[in-house]
Amino acid sequence: MIGQLLAGRYELQDVAGSGGMSSVYRARDTVLERTVAIKILHEHYSDDPEYVERFRREARALAQLNHPNIVTVIDRGEYEGRQFIVFEHVEGENLKELIDREGQLPVDQALALVHQVARGLAFAHDHGVVHRDVKPHNVLIDADGVAKVTDFGIARSVEPADGLTETGTLLGTSEYIAPEQASGQRGDERSDQYSLATVLYELLAGAPPFTGDNFMAVAMKHIQEPVPSIRDSRPDVSPRLDAIVSRAMAKRPENRFPTTGAMMAALEAARADTDGGLAPALVSPPDDGATESIPVPAPLPPSVERSRKRFPLPIPVGLVVVGVAALVIALVIAGGGTDSLTGNGAGGVGGGDRVRLAALSDFDPDGDGTEHPEAVPAATDGSATTYWTTESYSTFDKAGVGIVLDARRRVDLSELTVTTDTPGYAAVIEASNRSDGGFKVVSDSQTVEEQTTFDLEDGDYRYYLIWITSLDGRAHVNDVRAKS
Repeated sequence: MIGQLLAGRYELQDVAGSGGMSSVYRARDTVLERTVAIKILHEHYSDDPEYVERFRREARALAQLNHPNIVTVIDRGEYEGRQFIVFEHVEGENLKELIDREGQLPVDQALALVHQVARGLAFAHDHGVVHRDVKPHNVLIDADGVAKVTDFGIARSVEPADGLTETGTLLGTSEYIAPEQASGQRGDERSDQYSLATVLYELLAGAPPFTGDNFMAVAMKHIQEPVPSIRDSRPDVSPRLDAIVSRAMAKRPENRFPTTGAMMAALEAARADTDGGLAPALVSPPDDGATESIPVPAPLPPSVERSRKRFPLPIPVGLVVVGVAALVIALVIAGGGTDSLTGNGAGGVGGGDRVRLAALSDFDPDGDGTEHPEAVPAATDGSATTYWTTESYSTFDKAGVGIVLDARRRVDLSELTVTTDTPGYAAVIEASNRSDGGFKVVSDSQTVEEQTTFDLEDGDYRYYLIWITSLDGRAHVNDVRAKS
């Protein structure tokens, strides 16, 4: 098919990859003059109504998922009886290729990548879509390090009425399949959570937790065998992170995190461990007898011993109660949230001077109005290995470009610290109570080094702008810390 023109506009250039159902081609959109990726259903499936409907459903599912950590669908159509979907072209590699090249990743890098994937999956779940085949091959990493989930080919709605694939049919990839899927049962968003935890395990250990000679051999291990500890192969992994993986890979879905968002909160707390931060902990019921200390965004209900009758290898459950659990619950109920323990908020324990900022949006009023919006969350994701980036400038001929940070309420910040791996650009901090303008200068201009602290003038503001006024090439904002 190389050289053919689909729908009068997409010129196929070369094969980027091929799978059981379809092949992906790199193509040229001759109308908008850009590179795209086109997924084409294999010819021998084109006469099968179920496969055609599954393919169409992937396009419909992706069309409603506009998120920086999900590959964007551009178009869909039919060419000579074969279905195709047009996606944004992601220049980079997939996560499996990264693992094959690098082996075990640094803990912070692995957490940063999985957190991005979790953000994309949580967004899909909130919109009623379960992926059901989360694996490193289905995560693309672009040139700026942004992770994007792709290949929703066996995705389904979380609604029970969506019955295209009936119970008893095994779908997924054996090394990453959740026990309920391996048993032929219906999967839900907690199945994606399990698969994502196996991806995290592989990023840290260099290999999946379960392997075998064939699909069923590996699937039975997911059903029957306890999750091996990451610390057996990576002693530098914290007990907290090891416990997070164990919980997300619980055999019974109800023993996993209640939502992908809750898993994300646990990962964020674990990432604080990697740079010396303090994260709150709450003891929660382990799945296979191990004591675990899991950070959670809200108090969990009292737990009792859980039955293992569904699975052939019963595992006793133990529960350890520590005093910090009562403290966390009391603070959360009182309205302090988990920030009350970390100091990431006014009035918190330990001086109460840390303020957590959330990267809100890019700000480019003198340019085309956009400056890598897909990378904005990376500026405050807690990792110095990820970043928001500007475009690359050979000549910087405008007043500035920047990123808006949200304090979530009016607060009088005393200082704001920027971390970057592209030192040398000039910046100033501005503030406003509107996210889209009205900013006033509240700091002196400084040349940003690897870590630079701006002293801020007095004033209660909700939104703070890192306003870059001079640069040569690109400017990265890897991390932002603030104090009131």
